[in-house]
Amino acid sequence: MSWRLRVVHTTGFAYNAPVTSSYNEARLTPRSDHRQNVILNRVETAPATRWYRYTDYWGTAVTAFDLHAPHTTLEVSGSSVVETDPFTAPTETVTWTQLGGAYLRDRFGELLSDTAYVPGSRKLAAVARDLRKGREPAEAVVAASNWVHEEMSYVPGTTGVHTSALQAWDERAGVCQDYAHLTLLLLRSMGIPSRYVSGYLHPKRSAALGTPWRARATPGWRPGRGSGGGTTRPTPSR
Repeated sequence: MSWRLRVVHTTGFAYNAPVTSSYNEARLTPRSDHRQNVILNRVETAPATRWYRYTDYWGTAVTAFDLHAPHTTLEVSGSSVVETDPFTAPTETVTWTQLGGAYLRDRFGELLSDTAYVPGSRKLAAVARDLRKGREPAEAVVAASNWVHEEMSYVPGTTGVHTSALQAWDERAGVCQDYAHLTLLLLRSMGIPSRYVSGYLHPKRSAALGTPWRARATPGWRPGRGSGGGTTRPTPSR
């Protein structure tokens, strides 16, 4: 079933004293791809600002703006209308041999590397090796996601936006970003290129037309390239 969704994302800031110089970049524009089409997108601010757009290195549309009039609050709102198509499972598969080949490792090298939020770990790399045994890449992606869901507890407030996968693992608790970071660590340890994605999930498939749904955060998940025709995207968070 196709969906047409209107998404409004609002973020507000309040300052203790008037601010006279504010430089910002907002990533509030959904991407158009083979499964969804952005019909309308608008980013607005209060106070009003002049803005310009560009596409960053990762292909994300960025709305950049600055404000130089004294202000004590700033509200940024992104409004989008998006049409989505039904999910179609990939018909092609990728083998471990292909993932280990020079071409894919070079093309997706940045999606295999350690980062501050997804650092390497010998202990978790050993877990990744166990999860990989006897499975094809697409199956290993699902196994890693399930393992994180079983081992972690979803506890809001346990972590912050700068928490790494290892810090969340030490607590054995976190939220969607931490589940995604930990799953990324496992997948990259297996040699599966993976990245972090932030987006919107409607919780009710049978929602009546025009029914609003309010959320306080955007979920994070991680697509892993375990199939030839696209990416697999199980969401490890609740």
